[in-house]
Amino acid sequence: MVVPIHMDTRKVQRLGPSTLAMTLPADWASEHGVEKGDEVSIRRGSKGTLMVMSQRASSQETEATIHPDELDARSLERAIVAQYVLGRRIIHVKQETGVLKSAHINAVYQAENQLMGLGVIEETPERIAIRCSVDSEDFTLENLLERLESTGRTMRQEAIKSLARGDPDLAERALNRERQANKIFVLLLRLIFTAFQDPNQARAVGLTEGFPLVGYRSIAKNLELTADNAEDIAETVLRTEGHTLSVNDGTMRRIRAFTDAVDEMTGLAVEAAVDRDYDKTIEVRSQFHEIVDTEREILADLPEMGNDELLEVREVLVSLQQTAQYAMRNAEIAANLALDSDSEYVTIS
Repeated sequence: MVVPIHMDTRKVQRLGPSTLAMTLPADWASEHGVEKGDEVSIRRGSKGTLMVMSQRASSQETEATIHPDELDARSLERAIVAQYVLGRRIIHVKQETGVLKSAHINAVYQAENQLMGLGVIEETPERIAIRCSVDSEDFTLENLLERLESTGRTMRQEAIKSLARGDPDLAERALNRERQANKIFVLLLRLIFTAFQDPNQARAVGLTEGFPLVGYRSIAKNLELTADNAEDIAETVLRTEGHTLSVNDGTMRRIRAFTDAVDEMTGLAVEAAVDRDYDKTIEVRSQFHEIVDTEREILADLPEMGNDELLEVREVLVSLQQTAQYAMRNAEIAANLALDSDSEYVTIS
């Protein structure tokens, strides 16, 4: 459902030597229970914008009730994840007729396992209540972006090392880290949604304005996709004969050097976004141009081999190349963030 945006004009009045005031729309105040003497929250945005929120909207712990009667287990699990992302503090799963099915109960606990800070607080045959104990003040969005990038980079390093050594245990370790990467990603989504809705939450996660939120959402998704790329490499390791590629030592060294270059790009792109550093985005772009043809060059230099072996090498290289492209996307977002304020490169008037 698209929420309509109502626009009207208000005349600013002077109440004193240094005080300006304007009235609130009566229908809005009535709808949100705002009365004389109440406090409202004001978020200052970029480009001269202000957002006014009722105290009730910015302070209440929201709850949601999911009715699973017509949902299969997977759909119920997805609904719980959605309510978590939307910032609900308590989520009820309530069967309207009869008792909860075993598949639905399992779906609740499956969701609990994949979401940070979520735990069952009440359970009866007909309903389960789960509560999110995450406190926004325990995190900043920048720190979580750095953690997500670091987790994906560690997965990638472990997967490539497992290829070089023929060590399936390292590949399994990388796959296990994917769960943590997903937890961080979904937590990021939750904090981004709540920060957008509530200026107090925005301040809690380290933001003074809402402008970066859209960019952070895109960066988080790109980092989640790079973790998926690392997962693909780890799965290739487990699938290949001897858990390694049919290439010589020189080619493997080139693949590892390619990985190191990609790792540097992904880290630098996130640093550029967190620091609002345009110089770092230029460096990421320069590094990308240096390695853009690496995948093609390594494939071109391979000796004759079977189609299956060639496909395995290509899968690894494609995953690394895609990760580099996601780093470039993050650098482009970081450039937009960096160039939104005055610097040695731009003056905003």
